[in-house]
Amino acid sequence: MSRFDGAAPDGSDPVELVEWLFDRARAGETERLAAAVEAGTPADLSDGRGNTLLMLAAYHGHARTVQELIDLGATVDAMNHRGQTPLAGAVFKEYEDVVRVLIDHGADPRAGTPSAWDTATFFDRAELLEILRSAATSRHRPDRS
Repeated sequence: MSRFDGAAPDGSDPVELVEWLFDRARAGETERLAAAVEAGTPADLSDGRGNTLLMLAAYHGHARTVQELIDLGATVDAMNHRGQTPLAGAVFKEYEDVVRVLIDHGADPRAGTPSAWDTATFFDRAELLEILRSAATSRHRPDRS
């Protein structure tokens, strides 16, 4: 059985199981990841490079999976070993729907190196920069309720 065929490993090899979970995040298999997290897999499980399930789902453009992982407790601003955040990855790949999900859940546009803000500026992603700018503005606006 190949780890890429989608069949869940039997659990006898923990490394194979973890690799399978990261492949599910890359593929956006929301239900399978949710079931694994609900069964005890840490929502912030990370690989040897510090990439979490959320990072991989965001980088591969799976907004629904990103939403579910956040709902299950994944940290929106978790950085990998290079200092990158899921938001910066989504901005780099131009996944507006993922950017919006992350921003809606409090992701910091200025966190990480390079930050999502830096990435949007460097690659001239004007639409995404406007989303980031709006989020930053709304966080610094005093509550007038």
